[in-house]
Amino acid sequence: MKVYRTDEIRNVVLLGHGGSGKTSLAEAMLYVSGATTRMGKVSESNTVSDFDKEEQKRGFSIGTSLIPIEWEKAKINILDTPGYFDFVGEVEEAVSAADAAVIVVSGKAGVQVGTEKAWELCDKYNLPRMIYVTEMDVDDASFRQVVEDLTSRYGKKIAPHFQPIRENEKLVGYINVIKNAARRYTEIGQREECEIPDYCLPNLQILRDSLMEAVAETSEEFMDRYFNGEEFSIEEIRAAMRTEVMDGTIVPVAMGSNIQAQGVANLLSDIVRFFPSPDKRTCVGINRTTNDIFEANYEFSKAKTAYVFKTMVDPFIGKYSFIKVCSGVLKGDDVLYNPNSDAEEKPGKLYVMCGNKPTEVSELFAGDIGAVAKLSNTATGDTLATKNTQVLYPKTDYSVPYTYMRYRVKNKGDEDKVSQAISRMMAEDVTLKAVNDSENHQSLLYGMGEQHLEIAASKIAARYKVEITLETPKVAFRETIKKNSDVDSKYKKQSGGHGQYGHVKMRFGPSGDLETPFVFEEEVVGGAVPKNFFPAVEKGLQESVLKGPLAGYPVVGVKAVLYDGSYHPVDSSEMAFKTATIQAFKKGFMEAGPVLLEPIASLKVTVPDSYTGDVMGDLNKRRGRVLGMNPVAGGKQVIEADIPMTGLFGYCTVLRSMTGGRGNYEYTFSRYEQAPSDVQEKEIAARAQEA
Repeated sequence: MKVYRTDEIRNVVLLGHGGSGKTSLAEAMLYVSGATTRMGKVSESNTVSDFDKEEQKRGFSIGTSLIPIEWEKAKINILDTPGYFDFVGEVEEAVSAADAAVIVVSGKAGVQVGTEKAWELCDKYNLPRMIYVTEMDVDDASFRQVVEDLTSRYGKKIAPHFQPIRENEKLVGYINVIKNAARRYTEIGQREECEIPDYCLPNLQILRDSLMEAVAETSEEFMDRYFNGEEFSIEEIRAAMRTEVMDGTIVPVAMGSNIQAQGVANLLSDIVRFFPSPDKRTCVGINRTTNDIFEANYEFSKAKTAYVFKTMVDPFIGKYSFIKVCSGVLKGDDVLYNPNSDAEEKPGKLYVMCGNKPTEVSELFAGDIGAVAKLSNTATGDTLATKNTQVLYPKTDYSVPYTYMRYRVKNKGDEDKVSQAISRMMAEDVTLKAVNDSENHQSLLYGMGEQHLEIAASKIAARYKVEITLETPKVAFRETIKKNSDVDSKYKKQSGGHGQYGHVKMRFGPSGDLETPFVFEEEVVGGAVPKNFFPAVEKGLQESVLKGPLAGYPVVGVKAVLYDGSYHPVDSSEMAFKTATIQAFKKGFMEAGPVLLEPIASLKVTVPDSYTGDVMGDLNKRRGRVLGMNPVAGGKQVIEADIPMTGLFGYCTVLRSMTGGRGNYEYTFSRYEQAPSDVQEKEIAARAQEA
């Protein structure tokens, strides 16, 4: 592939609901542009972008793929993203590297929650966007319905500039609203001129009027001409649309069929015409050398810098860091510096990726997207620069994973292999996290949903030939006491020679501090227990609170007072007093009204207004306490609640199904509270069975 200058590059992310046709569209783009000679199909597991075995097995995208397409003397870097919400990290990576977006909507399924989320992402990253309606070859597809739904949601900025021509419920051609001319499809991806059918004229006039009105609004001169009934030339319309697309006041709507490659050539031409090249976008970092702001803005004349927006780790082809060049011109033999890890990196070679196939290139201009192999000290979100100009770009803001499960290594001896496999998976997937919960002796895997974790486990088995099983995690309960007790504990052992003797009298009660396991005080009078044995008593308490007598959970909030006892001048030892204390603790704890404490989380659930009743009802079922609601932008409410951690298992799936995927949540650990008696009894019984 030849080297392209900054003004010849378009970086475009494909966004949309799962199953709307993003991967098929990328496949059609490759075919129409001549990059491939036949189109792959998702159903046949032979598409360029779904190259991963898991994607082929499941029939949907899991990771973001890069597909460069050459069209009309420009290079379009297409970023094909997953549509399912569990893989939002991949989408966020792609959006951070894109300069514009095509939101793909199924003409059959219409506007879905994935469409809304795509729009919100474009707003967040200030991306110019177009909408492309797919599946127009399907009998019950309706372009008009999609346009009406989009207009009712997003207003007059929705501007269809194509109109389908349908005969006997089949897509046979289209009308170009800008040119006021029709084309009829012949073979796959081919078309010829034709007359505009009479039945299309009324709707065409509506579309053309709204488009001309939008064009007129770009300048006073155009407005005057519009009111005087003058026609705009095709070039004037396109120039005005480019301005309006780039500032977000117009969102063009195109349509076609991926399977028949119809409408795809028009879309590619629109991408080149209407979307900005990288040099029209801003990009700012901090020059660590001078502490000044570094305005890169994708200028090729400035110092070399690049941002690593994604990492691909493949057992067969190795590790590739996907980079977007932010300034300068990168060459293979450059020595780069990573300010995040304070390490030098020597790329050696630069690549352009097409799916998982790397093609070597001599250089990459500012604004271009490529890949570098085997960078040992560089991770996703890092910056590559030169040692003289150490620039740091802000890291992308990724979604936080809140769903977690316990994982166990299936075969003994595979622990190290599993650990390495998970760390490689985490290098590739920013929303996957492994946590070692030493307190409950369990390993936890965090992800964006249960499907995300299940696919991660499946990938580990397929790629690294080691297996893990996913289970419901143990919750970190605590034990404490509500009453006071007074115990007398004596440890006496005689076995020839020196014996063992330790005797303590202790009071136990609540300390009022659930942050610390225990508070130890001594009130011994007259040396009944010598001072040199006090540390042994404290050690006995330290050991006792690790596993409480009630259900084997850590103990908190206990006050222990040693007030009397006795000793033997020969047989008493530290060990004897420690053992006597352990016995005293067990007895005293169980006599002082022992209770289980459960962890409580502060939960925030963001949902559209219409779902608040259902969500609050479900939270009540999970023993949640709703504290209040706050309205936020976009007709949504944030429901705040306190909920036991046990009530959060499976919550991600339930919330999505209850809100059609529109709800999301976040939580933080808040405090411990006494568990209800039924929960306590069930937990004690379960722990006894385990033991």
